[in-house]
Amino acid sequence: MVKESKQRFVLNLKLGTELFEEDILAKRFEIGRKIYNGVLGKGLKRYFEMAKTKIWRDNQGELLKVYKSFKVDKKEVNKLCRPYYDVRNSMLKEFRLNEYSLHEDIKAMQHIFKDNIDAFTAQKIASRVWTALNDNLFGKGEEIHFKGRNNPLSSLEGKSNGTGIVYKTDKNILVWNGLNIKVQTNFNDYEVEALRNKICFCRVKRKFVRGRYKYILQLVLEGTPPVKVNINIGKIGIDIGTQTIAYTSDYDIKLLELAPRVQSIENKKRKIQRYLDRSKRETNTQNFKIDGIIEKSVKLKWNYSKKYIKAKNELKNLYRKQADIREQDHNMMANEILKNCNIVYVEEMNFKGLQKRAKKTETNDKGKFKRKKRFGKSLANKAPSKFLTILQNKLKAKDGLYFEINTREVKASQYNHLNRQYNKKKLSQRWNLFDYNGEKIKVQRDIYSAYLIKNVNQDLKSINNEQCSNDFDKFLKMHNKEILRLQVMSNLSSMGV
Repeated sequence: MVKESKQRFVLNLKLGTELFEEDILAKRFEIGRKIYNGVLGKGLKRYFEMAKTKIWRDNQGELLKVYKSFKVDKKEVNKLCRPYYDVRNSMLKEFRLNEYSLHEDIKAMQHIFKDNIDAFTAQKIASRVWTALNDNLFGKGEEIHFKGRNNPLSSLEGKSNGTGIVYKTDKNILVWNGLNIKVQTNFNDYEVEALRNKICFCRVKRKFVRGRYKYILQLVLEGTPPVKVNINIGKIGIDIGTQTIAYTSDYDIKLLELAPRVQSIENKKRKIQRYLDRSKRETNTQNFKIDGIIEKSVKLKWNYSKKYIKAKNELKNLYRKQADIREQDHNMMANEILKNCNIVYVEEMNFKGLQKRAKKTETNDKGKFKRKKRFGKSLANKAPSKFLTILQNKLKAKDGLYFEINTREVKASQYNHLNRQYNKKKLSQRWNLFDYNGEKIKVQRDIYSAYLIKNVNQDLKSINNEQCSNDFDKFLKMHNKEILRLQVMSNLSSMGV
């Protein structure tokens, strides 16, 4: 029987750190980075030794054959793969490639640094290493990277609030291996309500803000977060794009820009990066060939000027500000949507596919090559996938329902419920033209798609035409009201308004 995971949420509290405490914390984060790299090195060494064996290679080859033969039927795949899974698990056990083996490896490392890193924090570092290895072995297969000085750990956490990193609620301080750091005292109503829940464990997180690190205490609490927004009962359909979101509920219709306060930093970023490249070449001429290419097959030593470091920190701060504004905008929009509903219907979206460059080389009418770039920058600036994750988590915390409809089966952007036909449209075509009650009417494409998504059947593969027809007059009134609102505003060209 699968054990049901407990509901948890995170509360961020500011730490009132002194300069000497920040120095000690910085030292501990650096030690944590080195421990992480040490354990990862041991894990990778075992993996490479295991991958050399003929048994492992043959077993992985057979698994690949099964996956390719039965892509659709997951039950059949699991049934056929079971004996190969058994072989794989036994080999992982033989080569000591599991989470608990990494916990054993980290004991000796932790003992050297016991004055700074406690045993439980070290074990959580080992668990983080195992998560990276596990994702590489059985997940997405992404390459595993060591943590360099320019890519340090951003957080360290314990396993409970009893030992290691501990938050003392009575004294309102963070206690960790001799450190007693003051925590903020001015709690708002949300924080007071949240602190009534049991503390599962504590995490010390750091953010690079304006050239220095600022430290935050994250409390992982058991239960659901306090209610900020009262969720009404009702359904809502969402059509999300790379920069915009359209939603339709029983009470409201909106077509909005995702993260409207996020400004593109491409121009600022480009200038800083060009300066960084020039500075790097001027201070490290010995590392470049005459044609400007970096020397290879030689261990290079790099020198950086003070202005280079300052510019690099400025670039880092730009990214941080953009991410903070984007997350705040997403949370505000999610709260606004949840005022209208407790059941959400969204299209399945492959945002990673939209980020990739086009594979085909095509030419336009003049014979010039079309650009292969797609929506990489828009997705990086607006982060629609992040928004959907936030919305889903908020719904889950309040016992709401979140459904992803089958995009290929429903084809909401092509469907017309009035004549029950599918018509393909170009991406630039932002309006639907319908014959309704003897008149020609225009309906914005994204808003209409959201309306159809809201009225899908329980199979999540087809549209309920009867429901669409019954509510269509009400939908048109709200639609026209929203279009009038948009017409007096400056909008994105992709809205077509």
